[in-house]
Formats: sequence, structure tokens, C-alpha cells
Amino acid sequence: MTGGQIGNVDLVKQLNSAAVYRLIDLQGPISRIQVADVSHLAPASVTKITRQLLERGLIKEVAQQASTGGRRAISLTTESAPFHSIAIRLGRNYIEMTLYDLSGKYIAGAADKFSYSNQQELTDGLLDHIRQFISDNQNVMRELVAFGITLPGLIDPEKGIIEYMPNIEVDNFPLAEIIRDKFGVSCFVGNDIRGLALAEHYFGSSRDCIDSILISMHHGTGAGIIVNGQVFLGYNRNVGEIGHIQIDPLGDKCQCGNFGCLETVASDPAVITHVQQLLDQGYPSSLQELEDLTMPAICEAANKGDELATQALIKVGNQLGKALAMTVNLFNPQKIVVAGNITLAQDIVFPAIRRCVETQSLSTFHKDLPIVASELYGQPTIGAFSMIKRAMLNGVLLQRMLDD
Repeated sequence: MTGGQIGNVDLVKQLNSAAVYRLIDLQGPISRIQVADVSHLAPASVTKITRQLLERGLIKEVAQQASTGGRRAISLTTESAPFHSIAIRLGRNYIEMTLYDLSGKYIAGAADKFSYSNQQELTDGLLDHIRQFISDNQNVMRELVAFGITLPGLIDPEKGIIEYMPNIEVDNFPLAEIIRDKFGVSCFVGNDIRGLALAEHYFGSSRDCIDSILISMHHGTGAGIIVNGQVFLGYNRNVGEIGHIQIDPLGDKCQCGNFGCLETVASDPAVITHVQQLLDQGYPSSLQELEDLTMPAICEAANKGDELATQALIKVGNQLGKALAMTVNLFNPQKIVVAGNITLAQDIVFPAIRRCVETQSLSTFHKDLPIVASELYGQPTIGAFSMIKRAMLNGVLLQRMLDD
């Protein structure tokens, strides 16, 4: 019983500190009185928490000019520059790393090819890359407080355990614990697409709403669902496998073992294969002249009026729209965000998505529903950083920093 009470006291402390920090971060400059007013915490509690935050260097006092001409009020803002984090995006054959401060300001970055065929190779290679990155940036790095890592697969984000990756065998891979033990700072691990959805909510195209769906089309197709400002996670901590909604029961076999999944028709490789088959059959297209058929090239051709490329992308838009209509009926989002190369032809693809959503979902749900392109798809590590930001705002990382 006592243990539970101690746990509850620690949790209350974490939540209260987070409430104060969050207000200062999101609404600062803000006075202590305003913080107490908005948070409904006792002024004495606010004073105690802000003193701890000041001593740790996480906030600073700034003088605000009093409108009455009297003594200038002291307000508080967050201090981000002294604290750095390393955000990592692990792909199937590459790694991207970025050094950010706590506000998300870019300090330095690196990108490398990175191939691995098993869990041990991934661990060893990742540790080498991190050591090299730290060594290369030690002249600009200040206090390192956290790592964030996103990758494709099924992950328990609370424990930082990778349960499944699409390209290698893993066995309850405790990646967060490995990084934490090696480098002595917190590590947060999550799915790449759900990380991007969270980043769009904090910094990108869905920052003006609390409920949104992000659909990303790249090697595969996945979704990140934000409900009430939080990443929506199911019982096994993963949800949004939109790529495995069955679109065509007589379609191609998917890597998951089923047939006709969305991913088999609405992914970059699937679109390229489909277009190549049409070209091989002799259909006329400006794409015939290309040696290397890519998704950006198909989008560019469609934008210039190429009929084959246009029809191929409209077909993909219809398939994405069909799957999105289901999620709109389930989650009633305020906005749909689309990420991936396909947004290079959004004037062709988005109307096709919209037509399907409007014919296959409830009219009250799709009325005035914006469909927009991701603002952050070109920043591969921002999803990993968004998990660090979340850990500051919900108090998990904040409390560890205060307890150091």
C-alpha cells in the first residue's frame, strides 16, 4: 500500500511540474500568477516548481513592461538552447541523425547508408553511428538530455521495445534500454509514421487541431492518428496499419500474407511497378524516355499532362480515399494530412481522395474536412524529436532532468 502511495506522490509531482512547464513553454512569457490561475495549482506550488525549473536552467525570467507604468512584472519563458537531443530516423538501408535543442531548433545533422540484416548488426551499427555523430559534433553539443529514434515496425513506445520490423527478424528488441545504458540519458523509441503524425501536430500542418489523421505513402502505407492531441494507440500500443486494409480480395499477395491490401496498390514501389507494366505494354507516355522510373518522375509527368501518369495517380488517389473514408467514419478527424512523394502531384491526387471520402463516409464527418500535404515529410528526424518534445510536455523527461 505504501509503495502505491509513494508512486502516486511521484506521479502528482511529475504532472504538476509538467503542467507548469507546459504553460510556460506554450504560452510564455507568462507570470507566476497567470500560471497558478490557468493551472489551478496553489501559488505556493507554482513558486516551488518554478524555483526548481529556474535552478535547473529550464526556464528563465524576463521583464515585461507593465501597462500601468508601475513596476515591471516578471514573466517566465522556457530556456531551450543549453539542452540538446539527438533525433534518429532508421530506414531500411539508411540512417539520419539530427542534433536539436529543446525547442526543435536544428543544430547539426548527418545522413549515411546503413545496412543491417539482423538485430545484432542493427545494434552494433547504430551505436557506432551515434558515437561517430557525438564525436563529430562535440564542439557544438551542450548538455545531451535525450535520444529519440523512429523506425518502421511495431513498437511498444512506453518500454521502447521493438516487437516487429518489416525487414529483419527481431525478438522483443529493447532498443531504448540499450541506448540508455550506453549513453546514460533517456531514450524514446517509436514508429516512424506515428512520430511524423505527432510532429505535424506540434510543429506542422495539423498544429491547429486536436484530432487528425496522417497517411504516409512510401515503401509501404501507414497512418498516424491523433486524438485529443495524443497519438492514438491500441491495446498492443500500435494502431494505424491502414496499409493492410483489404482493398481488392483478388489482388496481389501482400508481405503480411493477405491479398489485395492497400499497400499492394498504394505504395511507391506498387505505383512504379504498375506504370512500368503499362509502359511495357506499349501505352504512350513521356515516361518511356526515362531510364530510371521514380515516383517523383511519375508525379512530374502527371503535372505536365501525361495521361498515363495522371490516370495511374488518380487510381492511387481513389484507393487511398477508400481506406481514408473508413478511418474518417471511425475517428471523425478535423484534418487529413498526406505525406510522401505522392504529394508532388497533389492537384491530381487530392481531388481523387476527396471524391472517395465524400461518397464513402458520413456527410457530417467529411463536410469542410481539409486534406492537406505534410509540412514536415522532408525532415526525416522531426518525428523522433517530437517524442522528446512530448516527454518534456507530459513530464516524463522533465522529471528525470529535475531529479538529476
